[in-house]
Amino acid sequence: MNRNPVITAPAGPTAAAPGDRPPTPAATPAGRRTPAPLDRLIAAQDGLVTRAQALAHGLSRDAVDRRLATRCWEPVHPRVYRDPARPGSERARIRAAVLWAGEGAVLTGAAAAWCWGLLATAPGHITVTVPRSRAPRPRDGIRVRRRDLAPADVSTHAGMAVAAPALAVLEAVLDPGIPGAALLERTLSGPGPDLAALTAAHARNLGAHGSAEIGRLLTVTSRQAAERALHRLRVLLVHDRIRGWRCGHETAGLVLALAFPGAGLAVEIDGEAGRGWRKAVLRRHGWRVLDLDPAEPWLRPAATLAALRLALSDRPGGPGGAAARRLAG
Repeated sequence: MNRNPVITAPAGPTAAAPGDRPPTPAATPAGRRTPAPLDRLIAAQDGLVTRAQALAHGLSRDAVDRRLATRCWEPVHPRVYRDPARPGSERARIRAAVLWAGEGAVLTGAAAAWCWGLLATAPGHITVTVPRSRAPRPRDGIRVRRRDLAPADVSTHAGMAVAAPALAVLEAVLDPGIPGAALLERTLSGPGPDLAALTAAHARNLGAHGSAEIGRLLTVTSRQAAERALHRLRVLLVHDRIRGWRCGHETAGLVLALAFPGAGLAVEIDGEAGRGWRKAVLRRHGWRVLDLDPAEPWLRPAATLAALRLALSDRPGGPGGAAARRLAG
């Protein structure tokens, strides 16, 4: 008996049969492989992809259909698919609506405000605005508006075309499920778009559906925000023992909500648009003007008081000194 050990050489690669392709490491057990650039796109889009995107990244129509048939992808809207291996989210639901609406679609209304962090809860219904040249049919849960938006009213958030924060807020106030006045008040007193941005966005969209109601709400809430900011500023002045100020001071036919008569300084909290004439009148009568946004006393109290002290110490050669027009920080 031959007791020598038998050593079997490891099997080497065998010649491939004609037409066979060697397996690739990235291939799935079923032999379907998602190109890396497409996989990165799906990840960036919260697990979503459109049919057009898949075809543009090299998949054939049959390959897309196979993924749908085997539930590798699930349809969300016509020609919009979701990878079920990735977790769903409110942002994915909203993004799917924008992808479905197609070229030139912009997320608007309450959903846009939510994306910017201006609403705590995502709305149930999503509004997308498309160019007038397009007319996709509305779907359940998606409202489609046809309107050409100004470039200043469109921004990008997480790879989506989204209404800029100012327009998003203005349109969200019309949503039946949103307390519009309260949203505007929070915005004007918080870190969101200021009164100037809201007023400019409203002016760019005059004549659009609901613009008259938006204008009315904006006027009322901006005045209320200015009144609250004035009260907050008075509290800060008392706390910091800043003296010499008066409320309701009359000069040049105007009533100043807050003034330092001895220093010739008027503090104007912008509570409505079109008040430039007041500043012109005051400056003609030798007054300097410190402009404050309604959010400043709440968000930056120290900077507000620092700017006020600087304005009080400024002694310009003519009306409207530099410090009186500048808000620090």
